[in-house]
Amino acid sequence: MDRCHIQLFAVDDDPAEDMQQQIIRETFHLVSKRDDNVCNFLEGGSLIGGSDYKLIYRHYATLYFVFCVDSSESELGILDLIQVFVETLDKCFENVCELDLIFHVDKVHYILQEVVMGGMVLETNMNEIVAQVEVQSRMEKSEGGLSAAPARAVSAVKNMNLPEIPRNINIGDINIKVPSLSPF
Repeated sequence: MDRCHIQLFAVDDDPAEDMQQQIIRETFHLVSKRDDNVCNFLEGGSLIGGSDYKLIYRHYATLYFVFCVDSSESELGILDLIQVFVETLDKCFENVCELDLIFHVDKVHYILQEVVMGGMVLETNMNEIVAQVEVQSRMEKSEGGLSAAPARAVSAVKNMNLPEIPRNINIGDINIKVPSLSPF
C-alpha cells in the first residue's frame, strides 16, 4: 500500500462545484445500487477516470466510505485502511453517525489526515491516531481559552483596586503621559 489518492470535496462557489457534485452523484449511483453480498470494489465511472481508477468502499449501517484509487492499488489494503479509518472515527465519536460527520467535518478531516496525507498512508495504528486526535483537541481547547483572554483582562482591570490611576509612566528614557480616563 504505497500510495492512494483521496479527494475530499469542499463545496466552494467555483465552476468546479458542478463537476464535484456530478462525481459525487455518479459515485453514489455506482455504489448504492450494488448488493451487500458483492465485492466492495469496482471500476471508476466515466467522470472518475474509467478503468484507470477503482472505487473501493465499505457500507456501514447508513454510511458509505468510498476511496477512489488508481488501478495499481491493492483493493484489500484499501479495505483495511477504510476499516482503520471507520474504527478510529467510532472511537473518537463514540459510535459515529451521519451527524458526527456533518457537524465535526474538521475533526473528520484531521483524522483522515493522520491516516493519509499527500496520497501516502502515514499511520494505521488506531491507538496512535486517537492519541494524536486527543492532543489536537486539547490544543484547540487551550486556544479557546486564549480567545477569551481579552475579556478576562478587561474584567481583571475593572476589578483592580487602585488608589489612583498613574498619570506619568517612566520607563528608562521613555516618558508616557496617561490621559484622564473615565471610570469603567
